[in-house]
Amino acid sequence: MSFADLLARRAAPLRRRIALPEASDPRVREAAGVLERRGIAEPVLDFASGPDGVARDERDEENGGEEGGDGRLAAAMRMLAAGSVDGVVAGAACPTADVVRAALRHVGLRDGVRTLSSSFFLEVREFRGAGDEVLSFADPGVVLDPSAEQVAEIAAEAVDLRRRVVGDEPRVAFLSYSTAGSAAGPSAEKMREAARRFRKSRPDTPCEGEMQADVALVPAVARAKWPGSAVQGRANVLVFPSLDAANIGYKLTQRLAGAPAWGPILQGLAAPAADLSRGASAAEIVAVAAITALTGGD
Repeated sequence: MSFADLLARRAAPLRRRIALPEASDPRVREAAGVLERRGIAEPVLDFASGPDGVARDERDEENGGEEGGDGRLAAAMRMLAAGSVDGVVAGAACPTADVVRAALRHVGLRDGVRTLSSSFFLEVREFRGAGDEVLSFADPGVVLDPSAEQVAEIAAEAVDLRRRVVGDEPRVAFLSYSTAGSAAGPSAEKMREAARRFRKSRPDTPCEGEMQADVALVPAVARAKWPGSAVQGRANVLVFPSLDAANIGYKLTQRLAGAPAWGPILQGLAAPAADLSRGASAAEIVAVAAITALTGGD
């Protein structure tokens, strides 16, 4: 059974209401039909006049909204903030920046979180003797050049998200061109410091950094380059030094390895929301809606 099918099976009993504000897009309409037909979630598509009694913002009325001129996106986020829906999935027809602005303005960050970030989930074929796997990539969608403190927080949010969505034990790699001080430079030093901060805040979660990608992913390479590494070449949460690196990394993996990719799932919000790649298929929208359903509730 594929990871997408497992997501659907786990989400269905929850009966979450998921807002899909881009109903004019045929991919979104197709995804909504699948969600409803298979009982994965209840899609909410009507945002014409402040649905469920959630008042429209006068600035959205007068100015076309601050979210790319689409008041439906703002209305969906207000519904989420009010508890009228359990999650929002958008971005098939608008840029990530619009989704992020709407989420921050109407939903806001969870208490204790300083930085909104994101993760992608990619399902990859067997490559290290453990069968097909799901890897987390963070942050490929939001934070352009995070500080060491922000990288550590992004990693912590990715770990919590993975536990809810995948359900396994996260093993975190802070990626770099350097492994354990093998090369110098600001980026390598940033990732080393981020790993130190993360380890201090999450002492029970295996992590290591800074390290090169092959050390993070291949046990034989890890034994050669970093004997005794806490991750031992079996990382499943890959934390990148910049949005450039993370976005390029996930897209290369998706296209060259034929790995299904779901996200970006927004991290740190007070309620669940997900962005979509504008190239997302209907099937990918269904899977992201299921992930969003799994991240809500108690």
